[in-house]
Amino acid sequence: MTVTLAILCGFILDILLGDPVIPHFPHPVVVMGKAISQLEKRLRRWFPVTLRGELTAGAVLAAVLPLGTLAVTGLVCWGGAAIHPALGFFFQTLWCWQALALRDLAKESRNVYDVLRTDDLSAARKAVGRIVGRDTENLSAQGVVKAAVETVAENFSDGVLTPLFYLLLGGAPLAMVYKAINTMDSMVGYKNERYLYFGRAAAKLDDAANYVPSRLAALIWIAASGLTGYDMAGAWRIWRRDRRKHASPNSAQCESACAGALGLRLAGPASYFGKVYDKPYIGDDTRPPEPEDILRADRMLSAAGCLAAVLGLILRICIAR
Repeated sequence: MTVTLAILCGFILDILLGDPVIPHFPHPVVVMGKAISQLEKRLRRWFPVTLRGELTAGAVLAAVLPLGTLAVTGLVCWGGAAIHPALGFFFQTLWCWQALALRDLAKESRNVYDVLRTDDLSAARKAVGRIVGRDTENLSAQGVVKAAVETVAENFSDGVLTPLFYLLLGGAPLAMVYKAINTMDSMVGYKNERYLYFGRAAAKLDDAANYVPSRLAALIWIAASGLTGYDMAGAWRIWRRDRRKHASPNSAQCESACAGALGLRLAGPASYFGKVYDKPYIGDDTRPPEPEDILRADRMLSAAGCLAAVLGLILRICIAR
C-alpha cells in the first residue's frame, strides 16, 4: 500500500507543481545523462572501431545503465524503508514525482501557444525547439503548431503513461529503469553515422520498453478525446489506420489518435540536423492547423493522464487485495 500511496502523491505533486528542482539534489535524468556520456567515452576506447565493436559497446551500455539504475534506486528505497518507513516512502514519492512530466509538458506547449499569439514566429520556433527534436528554424506558423501538437501526443506516452505503467508494476525503481532506457535512447538512439551501430541496442531496448505502454496510451487518449468533447470516433479510425506509419513501432500510436481527434494531418517530411526525412503523413487533411489546437491537445493530455492514473491505481488496489 505504501507504493500505491507514493504513486498517488507523486502524480498529484506533478499535476500541482511540475518537475521538482531540489538544491544540491540532482535530477535523476541529469545523473543518467552524465553517466551515459562517461560510459560512451570509455566504451569507445575499450572496443574497436568496427561494426562488431560498436554493436558490442552499445549493448554493454544498454545493459549496464538500466541494471545499475535498478540496483541503486532499489537499494535506496529498500535501505530507506529499513531505516524508517517514512524515509522509504519519501524516496518512492520523490522518484514517482520525478518520473512523470505531465505538467511540464503542458506548460511548455502552452508557452508555444502564448508566443504564437504574439505573431512572433521566430520566438515561436525557439519555443517549440525546446520540446521537439527536429530542426525548427524554417517552420511556418502552422508547422510550429503541428510540431507542438505532435510532441504533446507522443510525449504523453513517453513522459506520462509509460512511466506510470512501470510505477504501477514495480514502484519507483522500475520507473527509473524506464527513464534510464528512454534517456539513453534520446542520447544515442539515432540512425546517423556516429550512433547507427553504437546506439542500436539502446534503440531496440526503448522500442521493447514502450511497446505495450504506447498502445495503452493510445487507447487512453482515444477515451480522453471523447471525455473532452473531441472526435472520439475519428481518433479510433485514424489510430487504426495510421498507427504503424512511423519507422518506430511506437511513435505513431498516440500521434495518430490525436490527429484523428482533432481532424488534423500531422507528421510528414521533417528536418533533423540539417537533413530532411520524408516521413509519411498521419491523419486527414481536413483543415489547417491553428494555435488553439495546442490547447485542445493539452486538454486531452490532462484528461488522459488523470484517467490513466485513476484506472491504474484502482487496478493496482484490486490486484493487491
